[in-house]
Amino acid sequence: MNLIPADSTLSIAPSSRATSERPAAKNSESTPKSDSGAAHAAGASNAVPAGVASVTLLNNKLTEYLTPSEMKKVKEAYRFSDEMHLGQIRKSGEPYISHPIAVAEICADWKLDAQAIMAALLHDVMEDQDVKKEELIERFGAPVATLVDGLSKLDKIEFQSQIEAQAENFRKMLLAMARDVRVILVKLADRLHNMRTLGFMAPEKKRRIARETMEVYVPIAHRLGLNNIYRELQDLAFSHLYPVRYKTLSKAVKAARGNRREVVSKILDSVKNTLAATGIHAQVYGREKTLYGIYRKMRNKHLSFSQVLDVYGFRIVVDSFANCYVALGTLHALYKPMPGKFKDYIAIPKLNGYQSLHTTLIGPYGTPVEFQIRTGEMHRVAEAGVAAHWLYKDDEASLTDLQQRTHAWLQSLLDIQKQTGDSAEFLEHVKVDLFPDSVYVFTPKSKIIALPRGATVLDFAYTIHTAIGDQAIAARVNHEHAALRAELRNGDIVEIVTAPSSRPSPNWLTFVRTGKARSAIRHHLRTINLAESTELGRRLLAQALSAIDIDPLLPNGLIEKLLNESSARSLEELYADIGVGKRMATLVARHIRGMMESDATSPLPPLATENGSGKLDPVVIYGNEGAAVHLAQCCLPIPGDGIAGQLKRDQGITVHSTDCDTAKRQQTKEPDRWIELDWGAELSRRFDCRIKILVDNEKGVLARVAAEIGESDANITYVGMDDDRDHLMKQLRFTIQVEDRIHLARLIRNVRRIPGVARIVRERA
Repeated sequence: MNLIPADSTLSIAPSSRATSERPAAKNSESTPKSDSGAAHAAGASNAVPAGVASVTLLNNKLTEYLTPSEMKKVKEAYRFSDEMHLGQIRKSGEPYISHPIAVAEICADWKLDAQAIMAALLHDVMEDQDVKKEELIERFGAPVATLVDGLSKLDKIEFQSQIEAQAENFRKMLLAMARDVRVILVKLADRLHNMRTLGFMAPEKKRRIARETMEVYVPIAHRLGLNNIYRELQDLAFSHLYPVRYKTLSKAVKAARGNRREVVSKILDSVKNTLAATGIHAQVYGREKTLYGIYRKMRNKHLSFSQVLDVYGFRIVVDSFANCYVALGTLHALYKPMPGKFKDYIAIPKLNGYQSLHTTLIGPYGTPVEFQIRTGEMHRVAEAGVAAHWLYKDDEASLTDLQQRTHAWLQSLLDIQKQTGDSAEFLEHVKVDLFPDSVYVFTPKSKIIALPRGATVLDFAYTIHTAIGDQAIAARVNHEHAALRAELRNGDIVEIVTAPSSRPSPNWLTFVRTGKARSAIRHHLRTINLAESTELGRRLLAQALSAIDIDPLLPNGLIEKLLNESSARSLEELYADIGVGKRMATLVARHIRGMMESDATSPLPPLATENGSGKLDPVVIYGNEGAAVHLAQCCLPIPGDGIAGQLKRDQGITVHSTDCDTAKRQQTKEPDRWIELDWGAELSRRFDCRIKILVDNEKGVLARVAAEIGESDANITYVGMDDDRDHLMKQLRFTIQVEDRIHLARLIRNVRRIPGVARIVRERA
């Protein structure tokens, strides 16, 4: 059944009913949707005359694969969307309904099912026209309504900042995508059409939308293998972010086409003739690299345009898997391959399912030429990714290999969500996993694991299972011992060593790379050490309140108002957030004072600090706070040292000595995150300290030094040895456990008296 007669168009005229019964379209700057066609209410004095919108092309595409009953449902969705958007026009002057039609056309190119096409046509009615989800369920069924809801923004919620609103909107969209991948396919189609028509927007909004596209939507398109969309979104975003660079580069490429046409023709003819002589049936064609791809290569490698020789590449599509490798051998016989420039993505596909052989050859005139060799099936997946064989199924066993990999990634989004505290953190974790570059490593049973470039042994452990990551203590990489922070390389065989007593450390966050690892570690630090973090946060807030003359025992009414405004569910949760560095105690205290001033019948005391000195009371550290307080490895402070604390997100307080060079640099960058600390009077533990001893290179000296350290009532946890330049001396390095500076000074005096010891000093990183 046709949506409308094939030769007709729909005239969209202003409608008083549409503008009176439904609210005018929104144009919020605080949400991530690009709104390149943000509507104006019809009838306004400055309205652009309405145009026409045709569904002929969409109708033709859908009739190729949808049944008559499905076409009838799509027709109903179209009519409803047309009615809801009646009277709205885009900034280009087109009727607003032209946008949902265009989005549906892109989805139809992927052969998405009827429900997804209906969602594409309806994707703006909830957000722009205040249509309720219940109404969509009643008219079109729960699956369509859920898709539309996943595509809609959260305009009804008030956020503290545009960044928070944007993060929460992305979080909602990505979680909806994790449950149903059609959400992101429709969203990408929506973003693509908005980017194609972005020229009508204000310059600042164009840049914001283009940057958002480059940072989030481009990586998602790449991760799902939608390479056509990926490349077009890249170029469109590039053209709006850097319009002058785009125009300059575009002119240069057009000028170069004529100069390089002879080279391209010669290579095409040679390759076609050689493959035909070998008996390989293949399609061979040249392809021009995208402008953004050329620009990125120029920027990353500091090249001028004239130095970028491989503006053109060549693609060979053969008829069978085996002929990919036969064609590769044929090409290598025709032109000399460049060493180190061959990649086999057929044997080990990319994360997004991409498969091809890549090789770079020295072509005519000494120019490097890149070739991609693949089958027709691989080509379809390379261009359309997860949408190449669209078949929406609930049964995981019936999914293709690509769909299973996509399903696994989407499932990991749900895992990250369960362990993540807020929207900004969730988006941070997801962005980490969207980087396209990957390394491929193996389990001891030869299973291939793909990880982001720069991933460590600990990332591998968390990829296998969260419990393995939590209990990891070391690893064997290629059958040799390796640390958890060791960076993995392509082809490594990795085996994790675990211990039931091992637990995640805040220090792990400094070297893990994947979103799953970061969220799991942060989740553990938040939950396992909750009591410690809560107590520390209570002390920090009490100190900050006292410093501005407010009693830390807050009245119940003020606590309730504070919790409502901070989105914390309880006072303990607020304390825990402060204790792990997620909130700043001084800012919370000043916010409390502001609430008290607005409610007070009499003025509060002047804003003050202790004794008018401008300094807060130091927070007392006892050494038994657990993971909420940990000592910086760069300086390893001990009692007796002057100390300062750095509040790190989800890591609590990191304690540095006041003369630590690292601390001084970081205090300059983030002074608001530093607080004064002091050691408690009674400390119940010993503290690590590093010492460096220069000794004569003679027999028994190490034993004598170690024995004296033991006699001085210190425990040795590490010992190492470095050769001095003249080989007459040895440099010994110890990590020892002492009570305080007095204990360390006594030990140093004792060791210095040993025959053969030339020098002993406390070592700082």
